[in-house]
Amino acid sequence: MAKQNVSEQFVDILARAGVKRLYGVVGDSLNPVVDAIRRRAGMEWIQVRHEETAAFAAGAEAQITGTLAACAGSCGPGNLHLINGLYDAHRSMAPVLALASHIPSSEIGLNYFQATHPELLFQECSHYNEMISNPQQMPRLLQTAIQHAIGQGGVSVVSMPGDVASQPAPEKSIEHALVTSRPTVRPGDGEIEKLCRMVDEAKRVTLFCGSGTAGAHAEVMEFAERVKAPVGHALRGKEWIQYDNPFDVGMSGLLGYGAAYEATHECDLLILLGTDFPYNAFLPDDVKIVQVDVRPEHLGRRSKLDLAVWGDVRETLRCLTPRVKAKSDRKFLDRMLKKHADALEGVVKAYTRKVDKHIPIHPEYVASVLDELADDDAVFTVDTGMCNVWAARYLSPNGKRRVIGSFSHGSMANALPQAIGAQFTDRDRQVVSMSGDGGFTMLMGDFLTLVQYNLPVKVVLFNNSSLGMVELEMLVGGLPSFGTTNKNPDFAAVARAAGAYGVRVEKPKELTSALKDAFKHKGPALVDVVTDPNALSIPPKISADMVTGFALSASKIVLDGGVGRMVQMARSNLRNVPRP
Repeated sequence: MAKQNVSEQFVDILARAGVKRLYGVVGDSLNPVVDAIRRRAGMEWIQVRHEETAAFAAGAEAQITGTLAACAGSCGPGNLHLINGLYDAHRSMAPVLALASHIPSSEIGLNYFQATHPELLFQECSHYNEMISNPQQMPRLLQTAIQHAIGQGGVSVVSMPGDVASQPAPEKSIEHALVTSRPTVRPGDGEIEKLCRMVDEAKRVTLFCGSGTAGAHAEVMEFAERVKAPVGHALRGKEWIQYDNPFDVGMSGLLGYGAAYEATHECDLLILLGTDFPYNAFLPDDVKIVQVDVRPEHLGRRSKLDLAVWGDVRETLRCLTPRVKAKSDRKFLDRMLKKHADALEGVVKAYTRKVDKHIPIHPEYVASVLDELADDDAVFTVDTGMCNVWAARYLSPNGKRRVIGSFSHGSMANALPQAIGAQFTDRDRQVVSMSGDGGFTMLMGDFLTLVQYNLPVKVVLFNNSSLGMVELEMLVGGLPSFGTTNKNPDFAAVARAAGAYGVRVEKPKELTSALKDAFKHKGPALVDVVTDPNALSIPPKISADMVTGFALSASKIVLDGGVGRMVQMARSNLRNVPRP
């Protein structure tokens, strides 16, 4: 049997950790690793057009599967391109292993061609970041990196010079069993007892939920029923907590809607469940606050806490719910449900006025039709900016759909590359990229990746020829919009020229059939929808820092546009409110 080199051993260890593919751009110092993948059954090299796409795709794959994903970049500029996508993966707690290939080891520190210091560059966007300088290091160092990425939830970066990658692997290398999943964390009995007393003493309890409630829907609903608590959520908590929720009062934040803001401010005990919601101006400072989170470093960094509970949301509630006294008074809950329904009724009127005849097309209408036509288990990837608004207000979660975006890092151009990673996990699952024209054109080259691999991603392009969110910031800041207008091509024609399905939609009556035809198409498709750049209006008394600093709930900001099927859900929940 031929002796392994370091690259082959590297790939074997990744395969043992469950990695099925590496995303990247081949070149120079990375060539030995790519060649090892070429010869390794069960491992695939995914050639993208930009390394930033590689990192975003790996992050999306990790979020969909919950397992380790990987990306790679060649030395210097190649791995530098990874950094934005790695920041996003790290802030999304997506387990990603990044290989930052390095210049020849004999030239490190001598200002060699393409020289950088990856062990410094990736420090802020990783839990672990080390260089392999000797073949003897490789197995243990890579295994340690894998344990960090999976165990802590985030990015590990391994840099390796190309000459080291080509050397023979050590004959008696130390390889051990790998951790491939995270354990559950149960709070101590003392914290559970303290929380139980606080809940029993409170008359009005509100729950505010984030992405940490994934897998805990049943437990949150059971607890909310027991203590008659309204349930609000952050954007990253929407997909996990909003569906089948008779206690729903909407979302807080600039993109929010409904009565979540009021519910968090008018209670006397606010329980933050699995959320690192960063905008502390939305949180109250005059009520008791408890935070439950699996990451102890999250506890108390957004608001002053009366109790910090380190634990998984599901395990915490399983311990807590049987111990608290059941509450019978629904007055606070019912009042918040009524406020929520009234708030949604108010904004939906702006959306319903002649929307099917409005030209340019209302983006709200596009999002609403998309929500109706998409599969029940579709994966939506959402560009930062106005697409976040439409996704937050119109995509209806059901426990099977997924919604992925750069919700913590806030990067442009994330939707298309994240769709690539999501689609590779399952070619038969519908993946829809909700792209803005600004974000799409930033990494448009990787539309060719869809064509090259015949990935059936459907790109729905909200084409308003502007950077809409930036225009909004300028407007509220009293500044004339400047540098925000895009001169765009016919994107459908570009898609067809690339070998994909492409259709342009300029009239509302054409939208439904265009989306249906695109969804039926077996390969990649792009629907270029020309939308109204003036779809968002802001009352004149909103200050600049309220928008740019996300300092006021959208329940206090009237945004033109509706809230899709959420209004029906709110009406349904109101049926449970006793009539006087």
